[in-house]
Parts: sequence; structure tokens; C-alpha cells
Amino acid sequence: MVLFVGFKVYPVFYALALSFTQNVGGVTEFVGGANYGRLLDDPLFWTALRNTVEILVIQVPLMLGLAIVLAVALNSKLLKWRSFFRVAYFVPIVMGLVAYGILFSALLNYQNGFINYLLTSVGLPRIPWLTDPFWAKASIIMAMTWHYTGQNAVMYLAQLQSIPGELYEAAQMDGANRRRQFWHITLPGLRPALLLTVVLSTIGTLQLFDEPYVLTGGGPDNATLTIGMYLYNSAFKNFDFGYASAIGYVLAFIVTAVSVIQTLVLRRRAQ
Repeated sequence: MVLFVGFKVYPVFYALALSFTQNVGGVTEFVGGANYGRLLDDPLFWTALRNTVEILVIQVPLMLGLAIVLAVALNSKLLKWRSFFRVAYFVPIVMGLVAYGILFSALLNYQNGFINYLLTSVGLPRIPWLTDPFWAKASIIMAMTWHYTGQNAVMYLAQLQSIPGELYEAAQMDGANRRRQFWHITLPGLRPALLLTVVLSTIGTLQLFDEPYVLTGGGPDNATLTIGMYLYNSAFKNFDFGYASAIGYVLAFIVTAVSVIQTLVLRRRAQ
């Protein structure tokens, strides 16, 4: 309890108090809601929010869709070496941030990257993956999808194994093909895992920091600047801790609101 209060509870309340202050001439002064009002007129904050939402609405559905396909394939009795493939797709999630960043920086390098090497070998032009605003954002989405798809696939796989096989046998006897079995048995059976992964993935993406920090540094021209990166820059580059705390609390509010709405909508659909 002492550790929990010291390292969890106290920082949360201290950050809240800090969000109402500002450092003026080396002296911390109470400024009320000025930091929150400043957010409304800060174009860089809205740029970071827009970038984060754009990555969210593309990356999360793409990743979870691939995870469902993988889980169904890995659950098939027709697939040989199932244990090997399950481990292989889960391995990326245990890779450290530094190794992960070095890997994709090397793969996406404009001059010597392996992906551009493959493109030029078939007569296609090189792509400026990390230096063009559109492709930099696409690179972040690619890296996140590679890193987290296997983890979600394992969750779906565990849920799939809890669906009684008798349901598929009965559907097959009634003449339902594999597509109808997927829509009417597999997807409804995955609902608990889908709810969990949608909410967790949304929370994780809204707090996105690691991938843009390592791969692009928020560039080019703030095209991959996320709220998490903007918070970090405000606190540890500009030393504006009061403003950074306000950003953190606004982000916490957004994450909570989106998570509650998602949970209510998905539960209502399930019912």
C-alpha cells in the first residue's frame, strides 16, 4: 500500500495540482485554469490530437481484423506446426523498444532499407517512408500492426477454444457453409475478447508515444506528432510541467470517455 500510494496515487494528485500552476521566472505560481484554456488555442495540440485519431481509426481496425484472421487460421485443425506459428506471431510483442525501433529504422531506410531494396529490384521507385508526412504515418501504422497483432490473435485464439465444437457440427448438419459459421458462431463467440481488445487497443493508441518517438521523432513537419509526444516535449524539452500536466489530464479524460462509450456500445450490440 505504501508503494502504491507513493508511486501511483500521489503522482496522480500531484500532477492535477501541477496542471493549475505555471513556472514564471523560476517561481511556481497558481494560474487556475489558464493551462486548460491555453490548450483550446494551441494549434499544435489540435495537430497532435488529429494525428492520434487518424492513426487510431486506421490502425486499430486493421490490426484487430488481421488478428481475427490469424486466430481462426491458427485454430484450424488443418494447419500443421500450429504451436510454431502461434509462438512466431506472438514473439514481436516481447521485443524491446530499442530493438524494435532499430529493426524498423533499418527496414524503412530510404537509401539502404530492405523494403526499398525489394521495391527497386522489381522496378518500383523508392518510398520516403520516414521523411514524407503520408508515408511516415503509414510507417507508424505498419510498425504498430506488426508489433501488436500477434498479442491480440493469442487473445482471440484463447476465446475461440472456449466455443463448443458441437455448435459447428450442428450448423454443418443444417447446411451452413464456413462463411455463415464464421458470422453466426465464431464472431458472436469472440465478443468478450473483441470488447477487451477494442478498448485496450484504443487506450494504447490514444497514449501512443514509443513508435513515433523512435522512428520519426514526431516529424516530418509534425505529421506524426501524437498527444503522448506533445506531452513529453512540453515537460522534458520545454520544462513546462504545468502545461504538460494539463495535457495529461485532458488525454486521460479523452481516453476514459472513449473507453466508456465503446464499452456501452459493444455491450448493447452484444445484447
